[in-house]
Amino acid sequence: MPFIFEKQKIEDVILVKPQVFGDNRGFFMETYKKSDFAANGIDLEFNQDNHSKSSAKVLRGLHYQAKPYGQAKLVRCVRGKIFDVAVDIRPDSKTFGQYVKVELSEDNKQMLYIPEGFAHGFVVLSDEAELCYKASGEYNKDADRGVLWNDKDINIDWEIDFEPILSEKDKIQPELKDINKEELV
Repeated sequence: MPFIFEKQKIEDVILVKPQVFGDNRGFFMETYKKSDFAANGIDLEFNQDNHSKSSAKVLRGLHYQAKPYGQAKLVRCVRGKIFDVAVDIRPDSKTFGQYVKVELSEDNKQMLYIPEGFAHGFVVLSDEAELCYKASGEYNKDADRGVLWNDKDINIDWEIDFEPILSEKDKIQPELKDINKEELV
């Protein structure tokens, strides 16, 4: 099997470590194989692929799509280095408000599977970073929602010693306690 699947402290979030075959010419790796993913609990159809580029110190998130447009994501950093964060916003979950944070980079080639019902964000730790990610649902502008990146109740340790660069939208997202729970997956 070309992947190792590691459940995180919130077990629905899975770190995926691909097997990388490299030599003096470069490397080859599989980034997705439906049968392997399904056999390890990630049995869904991905309907959209996204690619983003961000500069140093940019923090994006925490984003999610309101129901019925929830999205599971499979995120990887193909250039640079980031901390990737998934926050459980499933109202009936025993881990509601808790988060998983992993380092994704072009060097470690790892991927993070984030199921529906999680807010997602990341901070760039390198000069630039590019992310490629699969989403189970198509983006819907009217369902675009977020949670404040520095919500004190979630208390994410971003491990940064700089003031992050945020979009105007991300500066004014609501705290988790103030989001409409009726819209959550």
